[in-house]
Amino acid sequence: MAIVYFLGAGPGDPELITLKGRRLLDSAKVVVYAGSLVNPRLLEGIRAEVHNSATMTLDEVIEVMRRAVESGKAVVRLHTGDTSFYSAITEQIERLRALGIGYEVVPGVSSAMAGAAVLGQELTVPEISQTVIFTRLEGRTPVPETERLGSLAQHKATMVIFLSVAMIGRVRDELLQGYHEDTPVVVIEKASWPGQKVIRGTLKELERIVSDAGIRKTALIYIGESLRASETSLNKESRLYHKDFTHEFRK
Repeated sequence: MAIVYFLGAGPGDPELITLKGRRLLDSAKVVVYAGSLVNPRLLEGIRAEVHNSATMTLDEVIEVMRRAVESGKAVVRLHTGDTSFYSAITEQIERLRALGIGYEVVPGVSSAMAGAAVLGQELTVPEISQTVIFTRLEGRTPVPETERLGSLAQHKATMVIFLSVAMIGRVRDELLQGYHEDTPVVVIEKASWPGQKVIRGTLKELERIVSDAGIRKTALIYIGESLRASETSLNKESRLYHKDFTHEFRK
């Protein structure tokens, strides 16, 4: 029996889809893709029946999947970035389970990772930050009280904030509950896409620099002291390659 593959398409650059993802996409008979958020170049040359979920309800998406699977057709549900967070696959999987339809999740490259690559740095720097928080500001989708941005800011870890740039003033105000106003921030619009935009500043400047850049959606907000690593030498080296550090492969 055919199954549904939930596939992370990567952040935008069509070459950042995984090899497995590319193979599944090329062999699919039915593809349901996430509208304008997926680079249309990924769909070039495929021979599948294609549905744009931007115009569909959850019921309609599931019905397309059900009909295809019952006809023995392999289905790819093409999501942006990685399927691990903010992909809305849970509600779809619950419906498929109720229908007795099998599925497999194939991870992709997150836009958060693509953004870090654009900056040319890692988000965890020894002695500065060893924790990365992926989160969002509550909007029409609520967040638990214990996960409010202001509460998470108390950790002062590296943070990557999704789906929130349209409420940038609120983002700044909540982040100021934990971070110093001079903490570095970076906002990346459409990471890895042609025409990506990268702006830098400090937390106190965040609302102004986003407004000046005309960024209103499809952007990630990075904050944390670790972000200085892409602009200056921090001289914080890991122990892994230190000459005095021994392990099973190097005595």
